[in-house]
Amino acid sequence: MEEERGPDQVTEVTNTSWFQRIGQAFAGVLVGFLLIPVSIVVLFWNEGRAIKTARGLDEGAGIVRSVSAERADPSNDGKLVYVTGMLSTGGPVADPEFGVRTSAVRLSRHVEMYVWKEETQTETRTKLGGGEERTTTYKYVRDWSDKPVDSAKFKEPRGHTNPLMTYQSRETIAPGTRLGAFAIPDGMLRSFGEAKPLAATDAQAGALQIRINKPVVAVDGVLYAGRDPSQPAVGDMKISFLQVPLQVASVVAAQAGTGFGPYVTGQGTSVQLISAGAVPAATMFQAAQAENATLTWILRAVGVVLMFVGFGLILRPLGVLGDVIPILGDVIRAGAGFVGLLCTAAIAPLVIAFGWLWYRPLVGVAIILVGGATTYGLARLLRQRRPRKATA
Repeated sequence: MEEERGPDQVTEVTNTSWFQRIGQAFAGVLVGFLLIPVSIVVLFWNEGRAIKTARGLDEGAGIVRSVSAERADPSNDGKLVYVTGMLSTGGPVADPEFGVRTSAVRLSRHVEMYVWKEETQTETRTKLGGGEERTTTYKYVRDWSDKPVDSAKFKEPRGHTNPLMTYQSRETIAPGTRLGAFAIPDGMLRSFGEAKPLAATDAQAGALQIRINKPVVAVDGVLYAGRDPSQPAVGDMKISFLQVPLQVASVVAAQAGTGFGPYVTGQGTSVQLISAGAVPAATMFQAAQAENATLTWILRAVGVVLMFVGFGLILRPLGVLGDVIPILGDVIRAGAGFVGLLCTAAIAPLVIAFGWLWYRPLVGVAIILVGGATTYGLARLLRQRRPRKATA
């Protein structure tokens, strides 16, 4: 291993022998054989989750009842209700460390510190004989970060030391938030509404300056702790505040006494929705269905990627074995990648289809047909490419 040092930059060169790479590749095969069943479980579970959630939302949309926010009728206890009205709180929400108090649903503090960051860039070169040379460059730049950056973990911590982050971002929910006669649990309010800036004052800047013994000014409603906002130094901080104002809200949830809770559907899923503004219940359910569809596709993508990576790890030793002659290894890797893609294209739709077959047979059959057609098309493309290579 070799190292070269420059201004705010360290370069490290490591060499791995062909036999070491073969050992690493075969160790990756074990991981690949683990990833494939994990991906199958993710894909199958996701289809069941998506179908149950969609059915649960359909069930909720069919039984929800609209009730007045002025009174919690005991006869509705445990029922799925829709309530809309103006929010109120039991008092102002505050951030006592900075002397901030406001009449709002939620108050957020956003803290950034000017710190050193480590950026890593790696280049890999396969050598004749199958060995590998890896060149890693560690660059050190200064930038704003809303999370602590531990400079002790840098490749070169000397000259790139970050101070402790005295204050960090946090969020506070107003006490006793209610929708008319109904208390709203904090969990429903954490994602509610659109946050708007709350300007910091000169008085707050002065109080912070005394506390941290460092120059502090309020610039465009943001507290700046440091000597010169136009020329930040490592350790300088920017502190801003956001609030979600009191406003009209709409809730779909189970009535639990004088409050709200999740409504458990016949599918075993729960319904607990909140929206800013006077939003009809039907619109809220439509939005929830759209969110469910989006999550379903995200999890499908995760499952497919896991499966493709799994096949890639299983086939990786072939490319490493061929790296005795680098160009041969590249050709084998390209072919292995295509085989991995073919296997993923064949198996992933089948798993999704079996998930649907378990819950919705007709849709499952359609997915199997699409997956089969895709696999056939890829296989035919592969067969057509072989004669061309032979001719060439």
